Amino acid sequence: MTSIERLLEIMARLRDPRDGCPWDVEQTFETIAPYTIEEAYEVDDAIRRGDLEALRDELGDLLLQVVFHARMAQEAGHFDFASVARAICDKLVRRHPHVFGDAEARTAAEQLDAWEEQKANERAAQHEAGTPSALDGVAQSYPALLRAQKLLRRAGRAGLAAGPPALEVAVEAFRKAGTEAGSDAQRATGDLLLAVAGAANGRGIDAEQALREALARFETHARAAERSTSRAGPDA
Repeated sequence: MTSIERLLEIMARLRDPRDGCPWDVEQTFETIAPYTIEEAYEVDDAIRRGDLEALRDELGDLLLQVVFHARMAQEAGHFDFASVARAICDKLVRRHPHVFGDAEARTAAEQLDAWEEQKANERAAQHEAGTPSALDGVAQSYPALLRAQKLLRRAGRAGLAAGPPALEVAVEAFRKAGTEAGSDAQRATGDLLLAVAGAANGRGIDAEQALREALARFETHARAAERSTSRAGPDA
């Protein structure tokens, strides 16, 4: 028995209505989804910390999420783990014709263009009626800053006229909105964040990563200030 087969067998046992784990049995796609997102973030965290032992464990936890969802789908008669694996194999072959076919892609940039074109063709094929949008497929559940950059890039590649406000215009609108919370201030704040995402795209900057690094600097300084205040004592 392979490790994957053993994992699938364990998951089936956990979901057994009679002899399984009550918690596992009562779960649904909706209740498990937050754990799936959480595990993906923990994989990312292990990579950023350079902790390969933790990465191994976190990848296992993420694999469990795939197996869990596939098992629930199998029980409902939709699909199973094997069909999930087949689907990703087919997709990888389809999206890499320069490796598995006769197409050529000499650089990573050329491959990225070909990849995006292939995805656009797939989105178009999925629409039996109506006109597919270049913005289809950007998940609503993405972190807002990440989603903003993806949507803006999609719109830019499609030549859409709509775009984020100019950063200078957004900053000025944010200032004019005042300091009180309200719908105008919230809208101005959203427009400013969208403009920052657009400006980051223009410079080839990953806005999520840039914000993570800024947060790390802030946390370092804040903790240093906290230690300094603690050492000074209450009478300082």
